[in-house]
Amino acid sequence: MVLLFVITSCDQQKDTVNTGIEISPDKKSNAKKADPKAEEGPVNDEKKPDVPPAEVKEKAAVNAEDFREITSEQGILLDIKYATKDNFTKKVIYPCGRCYLRPGVAKKIEAAHQWLKNEHKKGLKMFDCYRPRPAQQRLWDVVPNPDYVTPPAKGSMHNRGLAVDLTLVDLNGKELNMGTPYDFFGKEAHTDNTNLPAAVLENRRLLKQAMIAQGFSGIRTEWWHFSINDSAPLSDWEWPCKE
Repeated sequence: MVLLFVITSCDQQKDTVNTGIEISPDKKSNAKKADPKAEEGPVNDEKKPDVPPAEVKEKAAVNAEDFREITSEQGILLDIKYATKDNFTKKVIYPCGRCYLRPGVAKKIEAAHQWLKNEHKKGLKMFDCYRPRPAQQRLWDVVPNPDYVTPPAKGSMHNRGLAVDLTLVDLNGKELNMGTPYDFFGKEAHTDNTNLPAAVLENRRLLKQAMIAQGFSGIRTEWWHFSINDSAPLSDWEWPCKE
């Protein structure tokens, strides 16, 4: 029961009636410096709505021009879990692992990464970014229960290109200790859980500070999930796999 409850958090953010869930921040040297007080910013509770303003027209984007790709060329590492079986479903959901986001969101991720590198000798690793609705359908096919997976027609912030799942790494690319692995379903992954080693709490604080400084919000039950509360349509566009 703990597994199924925590899985609900990712898609529940900003989803008006979202009982469904997920299974499972362009500058360089002059990147925006994080506000030291940013770590005290709001962290969205997973029960808050997950849909931008109602006036947004739900017209699916159909090509890459609507998105910007995050690649290793920016120094950001990629470990797109749903392109492998190394995820809690043990199924391959994406045909290949690439990280696309809405252009403004991608710039914010790059800025957060550059700040972490310049100020703390740290960086970002991406676990999940934009998720096409056909991939959401494949996820739904594995667990067709609206209590645990957002129905594809309803969609989530990942389906809009506005959400990311990510972690911190050192300059050698080694993941920092965040207390739990990605997609760990238990209270140890909750951002309000302080019963953790000091080093873990500091790593989570730094990740949150970097992201909030760029306008992202987190959710209580998943330390790795952040999104931008903005307007963007759900999208069916699926990225091509490189040869």
